[in-house]
Amino acid sequence: MPDATVNLYDLPRSALDARLAEWGFSPQYRERVWTGLYRDGVTAPGDVSGLRPDLQAVLQERAHLGVLATHHESFSSDGLTHKLLLRLHDAQTIETVLMRFKGRATVCVSTQAGCAMGCVFCATGQMGLSRHLTPGEIVGQVLHVTRVLRAQGESLRNIVLMGMGEPLHNYEHTMAAVDILVDPKGLALAPRFITLSTVGVVPGILRLADEARPVQLAVSLHGATDAERAALVPAGRRWPLNELMDACRYYVAKRKRRIFFEWTLIAGRNDTAEHAHTLGQLLHGMDAHVNVIPLNPTVGYDGGPSVPDAVRAFQDVLTSHGVPSTVRQRRGIDIDAGCGQLKAAVERKPRRSLPVAS
Repeated sequence: MPDATVNLYDLPRSALDARLAEWGFSPQYRERVWTGLYRDGVTAPGDVSGLRPDLQAVLQERAHLGVLATHHESFSSDGLTHKLLLRLHDAQTIETVLMRFKGRATVCVSTQAGCAMGCVFCATGQMGLSRHLTPGEIVGQVLHVTRVLRAQGESLRNIVLMGMGEPLHNYEHTMAAVDILVDPKGLALAPRFITLSTVGVVPGILRLADEARPVQLAVSLHGATDAERAALVPAGRRWPLNELMDACRYYVAKRKRRIFFEWTLIAGRNDTAEHAHTLGQLLHGMDAHVNVIPLNPTVGYDGGPSVPDAVRAFQDVLTSHGVPSTVRQRRGIDIDAGCGQLKAAVERKPRRSLPVAS
C-alpha cells in the first residue's frame, strides 16, 4: 500500500471525521464510512457501501485499511486458546491471543513490537523493543479476532492490553486505539471490560488517573521489595516501590476504583509465606486485588511455576492481610501462549535453504 495513503484504522472518530471533511465528505457520508469500518467490518475502502461514486474514488485513492495478515497460528489441545502471530506492513510480527471462557471471549492484544522493559521471565522482554504500534495496528488485532468470532457466531467481550509491549510506553497510540474500540457507534466495547497492564510506568499511571481513562488498570508487581522486584522487573530501578505505590494510591483515590496487581509466582523466588506477608503489608488499606499467576516458563529463563500447595499457601497469607486474590488460569501452555513465546519459537525454527540458481 502506498505510503501516502492513510490507514483509516489509525484515526479515532473525531480525527477520521476531520480528515473526511477535508476530502469533501458531508456528515452523512462520514458516518457511513465509520459504520462501514466498525459495524459492517469491511476490509478495503472500496467495500464501504452507500457512498457516491466520486467519494468512493477519493477513498480508494487516499486511504487504505491496515488489515493484518496471519503469519502463523496455533490452537491449544482443548480448543479454547487460539494464538496468532500477525504480520505488519514492515514485516514485523506481533502476537494476539484469543481465549474462550464459559460465556465470553477475551483477546490479549499487543501494543508494541517487542518491549523495552526487559522483564527477565518474559519472552517479549528478552527480545528488546523494535518499535511502537500505531493505533490502527492495535485496533487491527481486535478486528482480526472479531472477524474470526463472527464467522463462528460468537462475539468479543473482553480486551486485555497485556500482549507484547508496555502500553504506557506507547501511551498516545494505545489511548487512541481505546477511543476507537469503545466508540458507541463503532465496535462499542464496554470500557469496564478493557484492562491495561503495566510494569509500573509511574507517569503513565498518573496520567491515566488525571485523564479519567475508563479502562481497568493492572500493575505487574512480582516483588514486594525494591531489590526483589528489580531482579525480575528492571523498570523497578527507574520507578521504585514507594513511587509506584504512591501513584497507585493516587489512581485509586482519583478514579474511585479498584486496582489490580499481577504477581507471577516463580518457585522458590517469590512464592514463600514471607513474600506473601511482605506483599500483604505493602497493599494494606488499598482497594486492591491480586491476580496470582503461576509462571509460564520461557526458554530464556530458568525459573519454574510454583506448585499448587505453594499457590494456596500464598493466597492464605494474603487473605490474612485482608487482600483478596484470584489464581488466574494459565491458558495455552501447549502452544507457547505466554507473551512473546510464539514469535520466539517461530523465529528459532531454522529456515529452509532455497536452491541456488544455476
